[in-house]
Amino acid sequence: MTQQTAPGRPPEPSLADPCAEREPAGDRLRGGAGPAPALDVFLSGRVFMDMIFTGLPGLPPPGTEIVTDGLGSAPGGAANIAVAMSRLGLRVGLAAPFGDDMFGAYLWRTLAEQEGVDLGLSRRVRGWSTPVTVSMAYDSDRSMVTYARPVPGPEEESVDDLADMPPPSARACFVDVDRPVPPWAAVMRERGALVFGDLGWDQTGAWPAEVLDRLKHVDVFLPNAAEAMAYTRTGTPREAAEALAGRGVPVVVVKCGGDGAIAIDSATGERAEVGALPVEALDPTGAGDVFAAGFVFATLAGLPLAERLRFANLCAGLSVRHRSGSLGSPCWGEIAAFGESGEIPDSVLAEYAFVVPFIPDAAGDSVVRAEPTLRKER
Repeated sequence: MTQQTAPGRPPEPSLADPCAEREPAGDRLRGGAGPAPALDVFLSGRVFMDMIFTGLPGLPPPGTEIVTDGLGSAPGGAANIAVAMSRLGLRVGLAAPFGDDMFGAYLWRTLAEQEGVDLGLSRRVRGWSTPVTVSMAYDSDRSMVTYARPVPGPEEESVDDLADMPPPSARACFVDVDRPVPPWAAVMRERGALVFGDLGWDQTGAWPAEVLDRLKHVDVFLPNAAEAMAYTRTGTPREAAEALAGRGVPVVVVKCGGDGAIAIDSATGERAEVGALPVEALDPTGAGDVFAAGFVFATLAGLPLAERLRFANLCAGLSVRHRSGSLGSPCWGEIAAFGESGEIPDSVLAEYAFVVPFIPDAAGDSVVRAEPTLRKER
């Protein structure tokens, strides 16, 4: 049953940790035996309230209405990858503005209290409405509508660029390269942190070349195939990967959705192309971010390039089996359970045997399910 709340009050998230086996990755990471930095990964960005409609036969034509009994809600935007990394045991710090409305209160509590994301450099912005994205999932794909207002006054600069505050110590950081790379990322890179970069869809359709000039400031670039081909003016994901590898970024990963992923490591000469996990996709919302989270973990764990791709595909594949956005990100318990489920042939499962040493001893066979704000009456 849906929990009843007083009018005007934010929905109460379940603050019980959905990953009962969650523990810091710590010594499972490369170099983890030495003095640990404050965080494993730091990022900044916008957090959205994702409202996800599922079970749709398609989009409603103009002047019509579709009724569905599938509706979930979850933190979105920068929260997608923050939650996914935290569920793998990475210590994640997020600097983001939060609205002072009921959605902002829900998002803050869910991230800080349920998902264990460090919000020490985040801010609540008085009078600012939380950005909202409505995702309509159908036919193993989705369409989205977003409402967002600019952050008022100096808050946008102080949260995204950290103003005069020094960035935290971390093994890695994550940035969007569709805008200038923030100064704090350069500082962290000088300290030895790896800089992972991603970008969003260019709504203007211009796909400006100067975006690719920013790749010299990142160590790993993770676009999807459509974005990679548009920016490089190429016709295939493989051609796009080769073109991006020539732009000075050490590692390029092109995410190809249901077709897997392609990666080139220019520093080592490694090239890898790995197929997606063979599972039925119910909702791909946030799957690219879950893939990126898996690749970050696997990179920090020091895995070879092909295994990094396989682990990222594993995480993304498990997430699309849920209709829940970020809250469908897998925990280690679900990863362990999948290995015992018999859902895929043993010959395919054998390719993921390298994952077993990373599964915490506390991981049971319980499968995580998201706790949406609204759910179907039982």
